[in-house]
Amino acid sequence: MAVIPKDPLILLSYLNTQLRDRYASLEALCEDMGLEAMQIREKLAAVGFSYDEEKNQFR
Repeated sequence: MAVIPKDPLILLSYLNTQLRDRYASLEALCEDMGLEAMQIREKLAAVGFSYDEEKNQFR
């Protein structure tokens, strides 16, 4: 499992960069990094962000 930032706003930036540069979807990122997509979605939803599949980024 990958070590990812704990702070939600830093996590947001980190994930969006990874999604833009390396992964075609959140599911691909999570599978590759050994993460749970639902946990990430919930953590970022708590600070007002949701995953946009069409744009492949959290907004």
